[in-house]
Amino acid sequence: MPSLTVENYVKTIYQIMAAQNGQPASTGQIATALAVSPGTVTSMLKTLDAARLATHRPYEGVALTRAGKLLALRMLRRHRLIELFLLRTLDMSWDEVHDEAEHMEHAVSDLLVDRIDIFLGHPDVDPHGDPIPQTDGQSLQPPDESPTLSLADCATGQTFTLTRVLDQSVDFLRYLTNAGLVLGATGAVECNPDGAGLMRICLNNRAMMLAIDAAGKLIVTDAQ
Repeated sequence: MPSLTVENYVKTIYQIMAAQNGQPASTGQIATALAVSPGTVTSMLKTLDAARLATHRPYEGVALTRAGKLLALRMLRRHRLIELFLLRTLDMSWDEVHDEAEHMEHAVSDLLVDRIDIFLGHPDVDPHGDPIPQTDGQSLQPPDESPTLSLADCATGQTFTLTRVLDQSVDFLRYLTNAGLVLGATGAVECNPDGAGLMRICLNNRAMMLAIDAAGKLIVTDAQ
């Protein structure tokens, strides 16, 4: 059985690669994501290579093998189903569930995860809009075929529905909650840009300013 550390590494590498269209992850990126030293990462990459979970080429980065991808998807499935379970059944907020799921994902059995999936009605996305892999690692993309883009890329006058949040830090999620920017929220862009790195949107019949940088972390679909 893979160790907790191995599971965390393959999941992190997968997420880094996914964010850059499948390009290999660098040692520095992995070190930053896991808050460890580059030397620690280099040592662990040798272990992953020996276990045939990843391939590491100096100056080119690290990529997951098929076995590594399947393990990463298995961990993402566990994590995201647990997050949704905690939110729906224990009334935890979307800024609380991540840390709890990080601990629980390594301890639960595949049987329990599958029962949670059934109990929740085979959901497609987690509380932050991230797609939940199936048991075979397939269907990682949400079923909605509507084109997606970041809120920062929306033109003036465009209506939108918030479908996914890329920055899932506690402070950012609480900021979104206070602003009413939760999954499923609909609004319209009143002005983009509005100067000083800001855009103005209308949400729940009130206007609000939003930093372009923050808007770039929000994935939306056209509400029209």
